[in-house]
Amino acid sequence: MSILYVVATPIGNLEDITLRAIRVLGEVDYVLCEDTRMTRKLLSHYEIKTPTISYHANSKITKLEKILEMLEEGKNLALVSDAGTPTISDPGVQLVESIRGKLPEVKVLAIPGASALTAAISVAGVPSARFEFLGFLPHKKGRETIFSEIAASDTTTIFYESPHRIIKTLESLAQHCPDKKVSISRELTKIYESFVSGTPAEVLQHYDENKEEIRGEFVVILSKK
Repeated sequence: MSILYVVATPIGNLEDITLRAIRVLGEVDYVLCEDTRMTRKLLSHYEIKTPTISYHANSKITKLEKILEMLEEGKNLALVSDAGTPTISDPGVQLVESIRGKLPEVKVLAIPGASALTAAISVAGVPSARFEFLGFLPHKKGRETIFSEIAASDTTTIFYESPHRIIKTLESLAQHCPDKKVSISRELTKIYESFVSGTPAEVLQHYDENKEEIRGEFVVILSKK
């Protein structure tokens, strides 16, 4: 029986990978990845020579069908994203869904590890027994509606944001929920990792005074003060 391993990989620091993940990546027939160049850096670091196959949001249906054929033939595959845990705001979920529906005899096994979501909330110091994760917010349509919903929610809310939109996002949060606490983790586990918290206006002022920090990947957490 073939196996698809859903393997979490580091979100920055290459040491943040489990021994099991290293073993599995070395044992499977192929590694499915968003960007083969990114994944090859990780594999090379651990001297893993397993061949890679690109699989990402823009992959054609024929690529998905080919992967399903490989599993039917008995191949064991590992699915990774560029960073963190696959299928969390990640196109890999389409592959897992297809396997569950079309090839129920194939095992889908999680190899847990790094995730920006859990890493950020672990150091934020906010209520986390119950929270809502929004992934990446839409670029245009629906953004203001989402900010209004966040303002009305009593639950801790988490989402990812890019450096291109973080300032506009904070401006919208300052408008819709000025009294909430914003906690932002940036570039988690990387050299320039940083954390800032306060009201939306206070965090916005921080980035206005520290423009060199408006780069990298952001995890935004909204909670009650």
